[in-house]
Amino acid sequence: MFSLSELWSVGERQGSYKLLKPWWEVFMDHLLVLMLMVSVLAGTLLLSRDGVVCVPVSSSSGNSSSSTEPDPLFTSLARGRRTNLDFQQYVYISHVCYHEALPWYSRFLPYVTLLHTLILLVSGCFWFHFPLTSARIEHFLSLLAKCCESPWTTRALSHTARLDTTRFSETEQTVPPRGQASCSSKTHRSSVDSGTDSPLLAAADSGSTQPSPCPSAGSRCSALSGLSTVEGVMPPQTSQVPLEGSRAAAPLDRSDREQARALFERVRRFRAHCESSDVIYKVYTAQTVFKVLKFILIVSYVTPLLNSITFSHVCRPQTHALTGYNTYQCSHSLSSILRKLMQTYISLLVLFGIIAVYTLLWICHKSLRQYSFQRPRETGSMLDVPDLHNDLAFLLHMADQYDPLLSQRLSVFLSPVSETRLLEESVERRWGSERLRSMITCDPEGRSLLQLVALPHLPPALFTLNQLQVLKLELIPDAKLTTQISNMTALREMHLYHCSASVEPGALRHLQEHLETLHVTFTQPTDIPLWMYSLRGLQELHLTGRMSSEGGMGRGWALGSLRQLRHLRVLVLRGTLQKIPGELSEVSDSLMRLEIHNEGTRLLVLTGLRRLTGLAEVQLQGCQLERLPSALLALTGLRSLDLRHNGLRTLEELLGLQHLHHLSCLRLAHNNVLALPVSVGVLRSLELLDLSHNQLQNLPSALCTLHRLRRLLLAGNLLEELPAEVRALKLLAELDLMGNRLEHLPEELFAYCVELRNLNVSNNSLVSLGPGLGGLRLLSRLDVRGNCLEELPVALGGCVGLRGGGLLVESWLMHTLPRQIRDVLSCPSSESPSRPNSDCFPAFTTAQWSFHSALESRI
Repeated sequence: MFSLSELWSVGERQGSYKLLKPWWEVFMDHLLVLMLMVSVLAGTLLLSRDGVVCVPVSSSSGNSSSSTEPDPLFTSLARGRRTNLDFQQYVYISHVCYHEALPWYSRFLPYVTLLHTLILLVSGCFWFHFPLTSARIEHFLSLLAKCCESPWTTRALSHTARLDTTRFSETEQTVPPRGQASCSSKTHRSSVDSGTDSPLLAAADSGSTQPSPCPSAGSRCSALSGLSTVEGVMPPQTSQVPLEGSRAAAPLDRSDREQARALFERVRRFRAHCESSDVIYKVYTAQTVFKVLKFILIVSYVTPLLNSITFSHVCRPQTHALTGYNTYQCSHSLSSILRKLMQTYISLLVLFGIIAVYTLLWICHKSLRQYSFQRPRETGSMLDVPDLHNDLAFLLHMADQYDPLLSQRLSVFLSPVSETRLLEESVERRWGSERLRSMITCDPEGRSLLQLVALPHLPPALFTLNQLQVLKLELIPDAKLTTQISNMTALREMHLYHCSASVEPGALRHLQEHLETLHVTFTQPTDIPLWMYSLRGLQELHLTGRMSSEGGMGRGWALGSLRQLRHLRVLVLRGTLQKIPGELSEVSDSLMRLEIHNEGTRLLVLTGLRRLTGLAEVQLQGCQLERLPSALLALTGLRSLDLRHNGLRTLEELLGLQHLHHLSCLRLAHNNVLALPVSVGVLRSLELLDLSHNQLQNLPSALCTLHRLRRLLLAGNLLEELPAEVRALKLLAELDLMGNRLEHLPEELFAYCVELRNLNVSNNSLVSLGPGLGGLRLLSRLDVRGNCLEELPVALGGCVGLRGGGLLVESWLMHTLPRQIRDVLSCPSSESPSRPNSDCFPAFTTAQWSFHSALESRI
C-alpha cells in the first residue's frame, strides 16, 4: 500500500518534470499511451475470447464409421455432414489445434507489442531517473522554481522593462514622422519581448513585492543583466527612469534579500558543477538513439507478420485413434480485429518513429552544449550574462522549448550586474548614515576614524560624512569611490587593506587635492590601484605586501613609477626587498623619511640610498644587516638612523658617521653587538642612543663625551658596572639599564646628572642605592624592581617628582621607609611634571632638541 503523501510527492515530481519536456516528448508520451491502450485491448481480447473452431474434413479412404448405413429416420432430418463426434471431442480438437495450427504471432503478438511499448515508455523518462542525472535535474528544477518565485526576479525584470520602454520611446521620438508607424510597431514588438505586456510585470510596476507566479508560455522578458551598459549608452538626462502612473517599487525586506543572495550563491555553485560535465546530454542522446533503433526493430519484423494473420487454418493433429479424423478445418474468430488493432499499432509506431528521428536530427543539428543569450543581447537588455556550457546549457535549451521566459528569469541570477544591484540595495538598507556615524571613533591623535570591514561595496551614505578625517577599508572587493567623495572635505588619511578600490575621475581630482596619507596592504603588486601613482598631493605613503617581482636581484621592484608624487615626504615599505629600489630617486627631492621593514629577508644592495640625499630619517628593520651600510655616508642631512632587529655584530663603521653632523638619534637595539667602539665619541650631535638587547659587557669612556646625549637606552645587555665618567652626561634625562648585571650605581650619576627624569634599573643585582639619589630633584620615574635590595634610602624623600606613583618597587620593600616618607611618596603631586615615554623624546623646546620637531618644521 502507498500512503497519500507518497503518491502526492510523486505527482508533484512528475508535474515539475514537464518543464523539461518539449512538444515532441509530450507528443511521444501521448502516442505511447495510445499504443499501450491498443496493446492492452488486444491482449485482453486474446485472454478473454481467443480460440479456434474446428470441424473434421472427410476423406475417401478415411473413416470407418462412414460405411455404416444411416438410419432412415435421421436421414430425412439431417442438414449437414454427419461426423459422429460428441461435444467433448470438439473441445479437445479446438484446444489442440489452437496450439498446433495457429501461428505464434496470432497468439502472442499483442503481448510482444505491449512489452515493446513498456520499454519505450521507460526509455522516454530514463534520463529523469538515472542516478547520474536525476539529482542534477531535480536541483535545476528547484532552482528554477525559486528563481521564478523570488521577489528580486520580479523587480529586476520590471526595472529592465521600464528601461527598454524608455529607450525605445526615445528612439521613436528621434525618427522622422514618415517612419512613425514602423517605429511604433517595433516598439510594441520589443515591449512584448521584454515582458512589459505581461500581467506579472504590470503588477511589479505597481509596486508589488509578492513572489511571481509560475510563468506562462506566452510571456517574454529580459533580465536586468546589462543595466550598467544600458545606462552608459543612454544620455545623462535619462539615467533615472520615472515611473508612469505608479510609485516606485517598495524595497525588499531583509528575509527576501537574504534569500536572493543565497539563491545567487546556489546558482553560481550549480553552474560550476553542471558545466564540468555533459552526462545529461549524453544520456538524453543515448535514449533518443535507443528509441529510433527500437522503432526500426519493431517495424522491421511486425509489419510482415500482419499479412500472415488469417481467419482459416488447416490442422492435422495426431488424434485419429481418438476421433477417427486426420484433418480439421479451423477458423480464428479474432483474426480480423487482431489484424486491425495491430495495423493501428503500427500506424502509431510509425508516427512515433518519425518524431524520434526528428528529435535525433534536432540534437545533431543544434549545438546543445552551448547556450548564449544572443537575442536579449541584440535588444540591449542583457549584456553581461555569460554563455553557458555542457549540462546547464542543455537543460536551458530543453526549458526554452517549454517556455523561453524560464531561462530569462534564471538569467537574473546569472547576471553580475543584477547581483551587484542586490548587494547595493542591501548595503544601502543596512548601512545608513546614522549607523555609520555611530561607528565613528577617535584615533590616538584625536582624529575622527571610521573602519569598514568585509562589505560587498561602499554604502552611498559614507560620502555624506563631511567631518570624517580617517577612513579604513578592509576586505571590500568592489569598493568604488564615486564623485560624491568630494563632500568629504575633512578626509586626509585612507587605509586600503586588501581592497582594490576603483575611483571615478571626479573623485580622483578630489583625492589629489585633499588626501595626505595613504596606507595600502596588498598581496601582489597588481593589486595596487593605479590611481595611487597620480596622487600628486600625497605626503605619506605606506605600502605593505610583496613588492619584489619573481626572479633575481635585478628585478627587485615590481611597483609603478612614483614620479608624480612630487610632495611625498614619508615612504614606508613593509615587504621582502633585496635591494633599495632605484625608482625612489624619482622622489628624492621631497622624500625626508624612508622606512623599510623587510620581515627578515636579507637586504643585499643599498647603493640606492646614495641618491636620496634629502633624507632626514632612515629606518631599516629586519634586513639582516651585519655591518653599517657605507651608503649612509652620502646622507649628510641625516638626523635619525634606526637599524633595529638586524644582525649587526660590530660597529667599527661608526667612525665614518662623523660627517653626519646632524645625526641626533641612533637606534641599534635587538642586534648582536659585542662591544661599543671608542669611535662612538665622534657622534657629537647625538641626543638619543639605543643599544638595548645586545651583548655589551662594558661601556667605553668615549661614550661619556657625548655631551648632548639626553636618552641612553642600554636594557637587556651584560653590563656589570657603569663607568664613573657618566658624570659628563649632564643633560641626560632618561637612562634605561634594565636587565643587566649591575651591583651598584656610581655616586657621580646622582651628583652630576641632575637633569635625570627617568631611571630604570630593574632586574639587576643592586644591593643598595646611594644616598645621593635624593639630589635628583627632577626624577619623576624610578624602577628598582627585581634587585637584591634590603632597604630603600631615606634620601628618596627629597625626590619630589616621584610623588603619585613614580616609584616602582616591591610593596614589602616600600615598608622599609619611614612612614612620613611613604606618605610623601604616595600622595599626588601638585605639579605633575611631564614623564617622557621610553619610545619618544621628552617634551623639551625645539631649540634644545627633538628631531621630530625639526622634521615637522622642515616639512
